[in-house]
Amino acid sequence: MRLGGGAVLSGGMANDVSTASTESAERVDYLSFLKRRWTLADFVKLALLLGIGGTLYYFYGVTHIYQDMPISVWAWERYAPQYNFEHGKLVLPIFAYLVWYHRDEIAKAKKEGCNQGLIWVAAGCVIFAIGARTLQGRLGMAAGPVLLYGIVLYLWGKEVARILRFPILFLMFMIPVSAIEQATFRLQFLVTGMARTVCGLLGIELYAVGTTLRPVDRSFQGFDIAEGCSGIRSLMAMVMVTAIYVHLTQTKLWKKVTILFFSIGFAIIGNAGRIVTIFVVAKYFGSDFAGGPFHHWSGYVSFPIALGAMLLLSRLLDMPIFEAAKAIKTGKAEAGSGLEPLTKKDEVTYDS
Repeated sequence: MRLGGGAVLSGGMANDVSTASTESAERVDYLSFLKRRWTLADFVKLALLLGIGGTLYYFYGVTHIYQDMPISVWAWERYAPQYNFEHGKLVLPIFAYLVWYHRDEIAKAKKEGCNQGLIWVAAGCVIFAIGARTLQGRLGMAAGPVLLYGIVLYLWGKEVARILRFPILFLMFMIPVSAIEQATFRLQFLVTGMARTVCGLLGIELYAVGTTLRPVDRSFQGFDIAEGCSGIRSLMAMVMVTAIYVHLTQTKLWKKVTILFFSIGFAIIGNAGRIVTIFVVAKYFGSDFAGGPFHHWSGYVSFPIALGAMLLLSRLLDMPIFEAAKAIKTGKAEAGSGLEPLTKKDEVTYDS
């Protein structure tokens, strides 16, 4: 450091100041639009947004379209235990979190409206009209994400629409799916067979009568695998959790697709594991305790098992052997992965 006509900062201090100025320059001011002077165009855009929001609220929250009630009210009534769709109440809060999670990307994205968004808006209007005419509430709800994507694309452009594509698509989990109610019967038999096999490996021999499992040695009472124990309640919830997990943690499309494909299996494994724990407890602590207090507590067992299966598959896909196999098959490897030699073809030369 030099003293005299002016002090010169040392290298370390200068670097600190430079780093601090860079960080402050990169920091995003989310309230900048409130601090600047608003123009007539800004007020027109605000009026347009309020008009769009009011229109969506009117058709989804006021107009009686399905079963003499608004679609939002009908959907909320379907988020009940008897329909095995309680997780539908969490979709909107999770959607809000995903938008907040991408806030920096949205703030930095180039915002130029795209007229292609009008095509999506028109498609959403057609889907909603068909749902209203056919009295299909689910079809009317499916129009919501299509409309929202079109609005985002039209107002803010392709970059913002690309960032918000998954959060908007995630709203599809709000739609109550009646097909999973019809799958309950088959799931009961599938989970019953899996639990019987695993219990046999643990030395607890069981025989099945329909969906009822009983011990061969009659050392305790048997249990019936009811609808709630078949995995139907956690099936869509597990698919939803897996979708969030792959979006936040995975960057490669083939890994996302693979993990999401097995998400239904994760739910089945979790519930089969829960039933196995009930029979183990019944074997050593009695049927009354297993079918009473432990049965109520065991609901907290299935989801950790399912999550463990999901994380295990994710770790397996991260193993070098899968990356190596993909590099050999495609002939391409990521820079710095150490797999480049597997993609290089040896040149054959002939001596003259």
